[in-house]
This record gives sequence, structure tokens and C-alpha cells, in this order.
Amino acid sequence: MLVSRQAPNPRTMDDLLPAELVARLERLDVHTRKMFPGKMQGERRSKRRGRGVEFHDFRGYVRGDDIRFIDWNIVARFGKLFVRLFVEEEDLALHIVVDASSSMDTGDPNKLLFASRVAMSLGYIGLVRQNRVGMTVFGRPGVENPRIHPDARGRHRVRSLADFMLREIWEDETHGTEGGASGKGGDFNSALSLIARSGIGKGVVVVLSDFLIEGGYERGLRDLSAAGGGGAHDVYCLQVLSPSELEPERELERGVSGDLRMTDIESGHASEITITAPLVKRYKERVANYCADLESFCAARGMTHMLVRSDADISRLIMETLRQRGMLA
Repeated sequence: MLVSRQAPNPRTMDDLLPAELVARLERLDVHTRKMFPGKMQGERRSKRRGRGVEFHDFRGYVRGDDIRFIDWNIVARFGKLFVRLFVEEEDLALHIVVDASSSMDTGDPNKLLFASRVAMSLGYIGLVRQNRVGMTVFGRPGVENPRIHPDARGRHRVRSLADFMLREIWEDETHGTEGGASGKGGDFNSALSLIARSGIGKGVVVVLSDFLIEGGYERGLRDLSAAGGGGAHDVYCLQVLSPSELEPERELERGVSGDLRMTDIESGHASEITITAPLVKRYKERVANYCADLESFCAARGMTHMLVRSDADISRLIMETLRQRGMLA
């Protein structure tokens, strides 16, 4: 049950990144669980310029491993092939994808505003920790193609990222209006497929969307999971839904019931329905099943799905939940 509510447009970086949160973000860094292949197999250790390697562990030899890293002492002792693993100092790329479609610009609290603040927080962490940070915004009404902020690095680029978000997401006369303007700013699947083909670098991709995609989300996520030959990225799908989408009985309590004419905020298609308690129950079941299907789809492809309410405490989400799920450290 999608209820449109107009939120005040953020105008400054402080509107996207509250000052009280900044000091806490300084302690965090982007984390990856991948062991990326390179000249020597290893996992990321630091962002210092240049590369170096340090012994990390052993594992059993598998076909295709570089025979230069077989440890012949272990072979002589145990009669089995083992290869040495190394930690490699390497950059980490963080790419943040923000769905700015009309369905995101709804809810109380507004889903798009919540997603923008999460995106800005993650971008800040990545930049101050000297990671390469890029962003793609798609779906904005009246904009034909996705907007891309190229990779940047360093604290001095925080303002540039904030200005990009304020301009490409919020500097729009159609923000918060029913149906928006014509054009969808690039659809979900095309935007993710474009990112997958763009060679964004090994690292972490975060997709912030409600995943309420006409025609399905499968193609875009499938392309993203296969980017770089598969396994090149830790992909996190943060599904942002409003409280009324998850608990529509709240709207019943506010008097939203009886015969209503409801209009799809993206397609403009209108339907006349009668809101009843049994209908709300069926709706909740379908939403739960939809979210469960998305979670299963992601898990089968090595991606992490997280359902996040737009009324969640951003500080707790960043400092606790995302750390527990392995995105931050």
C-alpha cells in the first residue's frame, strides 16, 4: 500500500549528512569479504598507493591455481598439494546506486530521502578512508538516462558527492508530485546492466531501492552479480520500504478505508478498490512473499539482501547493522 507524502527537499550537505553522525562515521571503513584474484590470490589489506603482499594462509590446490605458489615443503610432509595465500594491498571501489524513481519518492518517512542519507553516509566513509567512490542515480522523473558521479577519492571530494546528489536527485520541480514528469531516468534493469558493463573495479556495490520494479528486477541483478566474470563485487541490495508498505493497517487507523480510487505513481494507471481488513491481510502476505523471493534471488547469486524501513535510525543502521552484515568494519 503506497501512500504518497511530499518531503521537504534537502538543500545542503548537512540535510543529507547530519553533523552529529559525521564524527561516528570517521571510525568506520568499507569492508569486503571477497578474496580477489590477482597476481597472487589475497584479500584487501589497505588503501596505500602501490602494492605489496604478505603471507596469509594455506588452502588446498585446485585446478587452475598458479603452481608457483605451491608449498613444496607441505607436499613433502603430507603428500598433498597446498598453495600459499597472500594479503594484497589494494584499492577498494565502492559504487552506490540510488533509485530515484517516483515510487521511492513516497512514504512517511520518505523513502528517497532516507536512501539519500544512507548513500551519503556510505560515500563519506568511503571517501575519507581513501577508497574510490562512485555513484549512479537512475529513475528520476523527467530525466532520460542515469546520472553518474565518476570515481573520486579523498575527504576533499565529499562536497562534490553531496552536490551531485542534491542536483541529480533533489533539484527537480517534479519532486513529490503525483506521477512526476515524463521519462523514467533510465529503468532499474538497464541502469544495473550498464554498471555491470562499465568496469567499476573490484569492491563493493550498494543498491538502494524499493525493488518495486515493473517487469521485475531479475535481469539487472543477474548482470550485476556476473560482472567481472562473477564474484568481482560484494553486492548489497538494501530494500527500502516505508512503514505503511509493511504495516498497511496503520493507514486503516488513519481512516484510509472504504471505496478508493488509487493511482500508480509511476505508470499513472488508476484502479478503484475497496479497502477492507481481509484485503489488507492479503496485501501484507504478498509483500512478505515478494521480499522473501528477492532475498532468495540475491542469496542464490552471492548477493546480500537487507530489508530496511524508512523510519529506521540511520546511525544504528550504519554503526550496527551494516557492520554486523559485513559491509563496514
